[in-house]
Amino acid sequence: MSEPLPAAPVTTGPAAGSPAPGTAPAVARRGVWRTLRRRALFWVSAAVLAVLGLVALVPSAFAGWFGHPDPRACDLASSALPPGGGHVLGTDVQGCDVWANVVFGTRASLTVGLLCTAVALAVALVVGTLAGYYGGWLDRVVARLTDVFLGFPFLLGAVVVLTSVGSRSAVSVALVLALFSWPTMARLVRGSVRTVRDAPYVEAARAMGLPDRRIIARYVLPNALGPVLAVATIMVGSVIVAESTLTFLGLGLNAPSISWGLQLSSAQSYFQTSPHMLVAPAVVLTITVLAMITLGDVLRDVLDPRGRS
Repeated sequence: MSEPLPAAPVTTGPAAGSPAPGTAPAVARRGVWRTLRRRALFWVSAAVLAVLGLVALVPSAFAGWFGHPDPRACDLASSALPPGGGHVLGTDVQGCDVWANVVFGTRASLTVGLLCTAVALAVALVVGTLAGYYGGWLDRVVARLTDVFLGFPFLLGAVVVLTSVGSRSAVSVALVLALFSWPTMARLVRGSVRTVRDAPYVEAARAMGLPDRRIIARYVLPNALGPVLAVATIMVGSVIVAESTLTFLGLGLNAPSISWGLQLSSAQSYFQTSPHMLVAPAVVLTITVLAMITLGDVLRDVLDPRGRS
């Protein structure tokens, strides 16, 4: 009698009615979507992030709605004007429109968050998957390597590296933050892969003589990515906060870049006399981070079988 083909674990699990380790119990992708679309928080956070994505892609289309469309068109005679008139959010100390700066700052802040998370996730998937699937000496080497990076506090390590970088753009800041972000995610990938690698459907695929790369791509990673993607979504918000913190301290993006962190940094000395200069970017930053964290929490609840009733 021929060996049975391994059932695709994403949709059916190793056997009818029995959940695969580390996966939703026999839940199809359509079942996950049905669960997601019933969550009001999912739609709210997704709508907020969709709007922010459009603003980041075409900031010039939004900048002129409530003020001057050019964030660098400044007039010192209009320095630190309160909200009102032709500037719905007022002007900063150089006479630049605050609304336009908030709109154009969306691109830099989201670029840092998304690029850092993408790079960290790519490295973590390769390193964590190899360590979790093969184990042995490779697992020990990866474990020690992550211990070295985790020995440096996240922000402190970024500060040390960024102080030696000359021109700090969104790409360079994102890469530095990714350097200290991948170890945590790699450990999560490793743990997820270890829970899946000995599942019955993976053993059946090995018995059929399928190559490791096909087993990993078709059976292991699809079932190990759920919690990783949820954490990656939350990580985007954390990276945006980290970039704003570093820029606020003078160690992040440099002018003439426009970001929320640069706005907060320039407005800190004028908070008592012109609070609108600090409140506007701070509110948008808070909304963005809350939307990212909320979306990540919803995804984690839906993709983790222990988080669903």
